[in-house]
Amino acid sequence: MKLYPLKFNPILKERLWGGTKLKDVLGKSIDNDITGESWELSGVPGDISIVDNGELAGVSLQTLINDYPEELLGKSVVQRFGKEFPILIKFIDAKQDLSIQLHPNDALAKERHDSFGKTEMWYVMDADKDASLIVGFNKDVTKEEYSKSLEDNTLLDLLNYENVKEGDTFFINTGKIHAIGAGVLLAEIQQTSDVTYRVFDFNRKDKNGNLRQLHTEMALDAMDYKKKDDFKVDYPTENNQINTMVDCPYFKTNFIEISEDLIQEVTQRDSFTIYMCVGGQAEIRTESGSAEIKKGETVLVPANANIITLSGANAKLLEVTI
Repeated sequence: MKLYPLKFNPILKERLWGGTKLKDVLGKSIDNDITGESWELSGVPGDISIVDNGELAGVSLQTLINDYPEELLGKSVVQRFGKEFPILIKFIDAKQDLSIQLHPNDALAKERHDSFGKTEMWYVMDADKDASLIVGFNKDVTKEEYSKSLEDNTLLDLLNYENVKEGDTFFINTGKIHAIGAGVLLAEIQQTSDVTYRVFDFNRKDKNGNLRQLHTEMALDAMDYKKKDDFKVDYPTENNQINTMVDCPYFKTNFIEISEDLIQEVTQRDSFTIYMCVGGQAEIRTESGSAEIKKGETVLVPANANIITLSGANAKLLEVTI
């Protein structure tokens, strides 16, 4: 079968800190006021995405990978990751501050959890006035200083805050302490992993009156205690061009703003291509079919596409490949 551009049903997640922007700004069909995440494209066991368009509607992403591994993923991706989808794509709405956390690297995650680590990036789609993110420390700290700050409830004094606006982009490598702040709506691209070490949660309680679990000890050997300015991504925004944002071992992300047809010959890419629409609307065409995409939607173009044509008026897309 010649696979076509695929859309999937979003997997919506209620969160203690979630809000209404996924519904109000991105148009998701939601009937509560605490939805924090829309998993757009997921191969995480228990949360496998289901196709929403065309003759494959109702088929799971994992079934497609099992039946058409190289056609969907690309030969090099299969050689590296087998039949696991290596990227998790989300939109996240933080009405309240998320917990302060970090993620282990591949080696530690494999040893402890038989999982990949979690390198990720954020693209800010909407931010309230004075909204911010926490990314890293504001000075070099020792493990002992960090541990004492937890005991003294002064961790926030050690953290680096970044005020944000639409278009701001951040690369969060493993070991970096971080948190999404209240009032931020963003697109997240990450390794397929749900391993998170939560170290501080503002002493909040869940709906049952319980404090959420912390991972204090596990985080100690996973954390980077150095102050680093390696997280803010500066990228070009030339119209109708492929503008590289992040190129790391786990994914490559480009920013594309289109006002006329943009045609890409991708025969040598040997990878699937994901498009996240972060503004406007567009049409994505290959020789096997097409899909409409608007702000807040995601399309997966299989690796067997030879030519991808993007059409739209002032559409902003994040293009993700391996």
